[in-house]
Amino acid sequence: MLITPAFAQAGAGGDANSMLMSLLPFALIFVIMYFLILRPQQKKVKDHAELVKNIRRGDTVVTSGGLVGKVTKVVDDDQIEFEISDGVRVRQMRQMISGVRAKGEPAKEKAEAKDETSAS
Repeated sequence: MLITPAFAQAGAGGDANSMLMSLLPFALIFVIMYFLILRPQQKKVKDHAELVKNIRRGDTVVTSGGLVGKVTKVVDDDQIEFEISDGVRVRQMRQMISGVRAKGEPAKEKAEAKDETSAS
């Protein structure tokens, strides 16, 4: 029933190093997941919040449902009103906006194309 000194010394010597080496892969997996998944997702959420916050009257917006319209009124911090056709206005939650086009962006491209063709 006695424990020999050689047996007692062998168990205590490699325990700390082996525990550290067994936790190292989990730490590496967490670091890799942070940089490949969590960090880009946080950046995407931050960019969308900034985009939604800066919606102004006259902007052309695209909703997550696919509707495209021109903002006619910013109702409050949560809602906007936009026109999808002549006389057809829709209220939409700001968070459901998936994209914003700046004022006059499509028309500006057409106007530049006309200016280039008329200058030639």
